[in-house]
Amino acid sequence: MSRGQTFAPDAAAIERLADAAIAGLPEHFCRYLDGVVLRVEEFAQDEVLEQFGIEDPFQLSGLYTGRPVGQQSSMLSGELPAMIHLYRRPLLDEWAESGVSLEELVTHVIVHEVGHHFGFSDEDMHALEDAAD
Repeated sequence: MSRGQTFAPDAAAIERLADAAIAGLPEHFCRYLDGVVLRVEEFAQDEVLEQFGIEDPFQLSGLYTGRPVGQQSSMLSGELPAMIHLYRRPLLDEWAESGVSLEELVTHVIVHEVGHHFGFSDEDMHALEDAAD
């Protein structure tokens, strides 16, 4: 974000950070992201929160929806494209509370959701993060 910025970044700014995070991924991952739609919304929809048993909408900063790469098929039709959803208000709250840069936070969420695109579970990704520490 720009130096001396005194207002919360809008959805377009979050999307630019997400696009930069995706562009920074290794090429062998990026080629599998063609057609994945990136959406920046204020919060997750109530139905999504209910589906995951989340009562506080600030607890969900990102979500992948769609079939993982290994489950995709040209024989399937009529499905929505795979999507990475980023939720602006929860991201901004976490940014303000954590002291982590917004760029780092958005990158972390993007990498996490890309992991889901490749079929990794939350547990798989936490194990990978723990092993890297």
